[in-house]
Amino acid sequence: MVEIPVSRRALPRPTAWWVVVAIPLAVALFDPAALGGVLDFAARALGGTLPYILAAVLMIAGLKATGAERAIGAAFEGRESRAIVLAALMGGLAPFCSCEVIPFIAGLLAVGVPLGPVMAFWLASPLIDPPSLAITAGALGWDFAIGKAVSAVALGLFGGFAMKALSGLFTDPLRPRQSGGCGCGAPKMGQPVWRFWEHADRRAVFGQELRVNGLFLLKWLTLAYLLEALMVRYVPAGAIAGLVGGDGVFTVALSAVLGMPAYLNSYAAPALVDGLMAEGMSASAAMAFMIGGAVSSIPAMAAVWSLVRPQVFAVYLGLGFTGATLAGLVFGMIV
Repeated sequence: MVEIPVSRRALPRPTAWWVVVAIPLAVALFDPAALGGVLDFAARALGGTLPYILAAVLMIAGLKATGAERAIGAAFEGRESRAIVLAALMGGLAPFCSCEVIPFIAGLLAVGVPLGPVMAFWLASPLIDPPSLAITAGALGWDFAIGKAVSAVALGLFGGFAMKALSGLFTDPLRPRQSGGCGCGAPKMGQPVWRFWEHADRRAVFGQELRVNGLFLLKWLTLAYLLEALMVRYVPAGAIAGLVGGDGVFTVALSAVLGMPAYLNSYAAPALVDGLMAEGMSASAAMAFMIGGAVSSIPAMAAVWSLVRPQVFAVYLGLGFTGATLAGLVFGMIV
């Protein structure tokens, strides 16, 4: 009997694009009436994020082509603690949800900004901004709104300084990615050359970085928003409320965990949490649930997983869960 060797290339490895195609096909097969709503939700969310993606990839490509990324990375040397504080405070003003912040995190990491300030902005930004502060106050009261704002900055500081302490473990946080393959290589960088378009090698780097990073972010954020659409449609809020009606440590921690699949952006969350509290959710559990959902939703986790190495991903989840639980417990004791 003759064995026929099977080439590995005959079975291409699944990619995120396969899942992007498979999700609408599965919805069309099992719930055809929902297909239009799922696609519309994902398209609207992605359309709202496209300006951020464009800004981020232009920034990355421009900095790479000019050689300025080294100067930006050097600007944080010896100033990391101050940068963490500023990043946590700025995160409270930036109107980004947990998915919209991903392009900017990719840009900061790509140009060598240390993980401490990046993590501070990463954790604080999805939690609060001035418009959502007003919306939260209207739905849940100023005590809850101020508590969430303070929690956002505190979580940013906690995550930033924790990551600074662990920075020796993460010398290369980004996952390796395929370059554009143009063969030109990056130009030798000394002083930044701001008029990069006058040099053929730097124009090539700009075009390559623009294409590679643009496709990368578009792919993973498309997947993230399709997952978000599924979460919103098929995960009932009422099913979660019955599990988190108490005030104890376990209940608050469970609320932080359950907040992850129940995607909560900073504008829709207050009305949902108000309804959950009317069904018996405690204030401490509600705070943990809201923070856990804003920082570590499944769509955001999918995008983060594609961006950083597994060790950084695990720390990101651990900081989000720990911070959400602590915020809930402290808020419960105060109110």
